[in-house]
Amino acid sequence: MTKWTIKDITEQTGKTAIITGANSGLGFEATKALAGKNALVIMACRNMEKARHAKQRILEHHPNANLEIIQLDLADLESIKQFADTFKAKYDHLDYLFNNAGVMFLPFTKTKDGFELTFGVNHLGHFALTAHLLPVLLQTPNSRIITQSSLYAKRGKIEFDNLNAEKKYNKSKAYAQSKLANLLFAFELQRRLEQANVSTISVASHPGYSNTNLQFAGPEMEKSKTRKTIMKIANTLFAQSAAKGALPMLYAATAPDVKGGEYFGPRGLFQVWGHPKKIKPPKKALDTETARRLWEVSEQLTKTKYPI
Repeated sequence: MTKWTIKDITEQTGKTAIITGANSGLGFEATKALAGKNALVIMACRNMEKARHAKQRILEHHPNANLEIIQLDLADLESIKQFADTFKAKYDHLDYLFNNAGVMFLPFTKTKDGFELTFGVNHLGHFALTAHLLPVLLQTPNSRIITQSSLYAKRGKIEFDNLNAEKKYNKSKAYAQSKLANLLFAFELQRRLEQANVSTISVASHPGYSNTNLQFAGPEMEKSKTRKTIMKIANTLFAQSAAKGALPMLYAATAPDVKGGEYFGPRGLFQVWGHPKKIKPPKKALDTETARRLWEVSEQLTKTKYPI
């Protein structure tokens, strides 16, 4: 795995991938990489104009790229169902589902369905999306579900009595909770897949500190030119590129030696930069009781039921 890059991705002709948040940052780089290896990539994006622009940029590098845009708003359960229905009406197999899109450090906001936005998008949205797409994944031999977490997961705590942050809200804690939820979900999903004795696997990844648009999202950043300038300088000096940050999830999706329940991140100091490697999850992400409870609550909130 030493110094693994996109050059090591095998030929992907005949493979189909869905990547949420494919129009920018890590999602864009993963889309570009897989398109360059001849996979069909479904770009699951909320903003169609940005998605079309991103698609055009990829086509400039890979003129024969097989890309399709389908609108997806992870803050809207109905949009998630419509996305899945649209996909299943046209395709009968899915090799890779990248649960990648996310929001970070936002002021308190709610989704269309009344969930705190960070938890609603980063965890509940992907939880519902995976549930709707799982039948197609299960009928695709050796399919993989790749859930994107963060170094912030180490700081997270699942506050079951305050999941919608109506008692108190801290944007940093909300993000950390959502990223821990991503790991708890990925590992609980793998346990259930193993119990069902299927070939589909669930894995997780994190990008380290990567230079993406995620840090610039939200109205507070838009209002503060000073804050935006500081973040741009920090990203330039300390962050690795989005292309390199996408490597762990690409490895998790395509490398032949990956096993279900594994977690991948940068191999450098403190997992901040570097080429991908298998890493040890935070201990709290392996808490099976918390994972089981979160799963049950997530099914109730999203009104979804997994077929395993």
